[in-house]
Amino acid sequence: MMEKSLSELEQYRAQRCHDIEENYKQILDNIARAEAARGVDEGSVKFMAVTKTVEPYFINHALSLGIDLIGENRVQELMSKKPELNLEGVDVHLIGHLQTNKVKQVVGEVSTIQSVDSVKVAKEISKVSQAKGITTNVLVEVNIGEEESKSGLETNLLLETCHEIAELPNIKVEGLMAIPPICEESAKVREFFAQMYKLFIDIYSKNIDNINMHILSMGMSSDYEDAILEGANLVRVGSSLFGARIY
Repeated sequence: MMEKSLSELEQYRAQRCHDIEENYKQILDNIARAEAARGVDEGSVKFMAVTKTVEPYFINHALSLGIDLIGENRVQELMSKKPELNLEGVDVHLIGHLQTNKVKQVVGEVSTIQSVDSVKVAKEISKVSQAKGITTNVLVEVNIGEEESKSGLETNLLLETCHEIAELPNIKVEGLMAIPPICEESAKVREFFAQMYKLFIDIYSKNIDNINMHILSMGMSSDYEDAILEGANLVRVGSSLFGARIY
């Protein structure tokens, strides 16, 4: 495919920036409607812009609209983009699967790692955080649909694993994260979200030291309204904001 000319590039950027603005307004309206239906205050649900494969130019435009939370899936992509991003006042999370050999690169570069799915990974985060003299916030990822193709803890191991992670130094458990199975029916995906909310509340009620359970991160472009209706207070939206990914 031929590269765009300068004028074509300018037109493309202008149109895509306009689309991002319109998409963001619609997403905020949808979130507010879901919050009202759920019976929680407007602004109770945090919006995360998922920036996987999105060029820094368009991420920066989204940030200029007032977005203050972004999530990246891959450590390498995050590190390559970060120098070009206007991140003053912006919170950055890692939301993709994290291998232990990537922990050293990402600890200290994000405020929260949302995808902790084993004690092994948590121990490495703890070790690196200690060495850097910081505390890293984490969410424990749950494989709520028990899918072999997805990472995350089985529900029967969640409480025990949370206890083990909470005992590690320089790491703080701030909540749970999940990606439910793809469901054709809204009612079905809401069942998975409802299960996550129950797990979230059950652990919250136990008042375990070093486990705050402030964040229930679930819901993406296709189902974030359903997630809010079932108790999510952080939703991760990418393609509905930036447009469909092309690679």
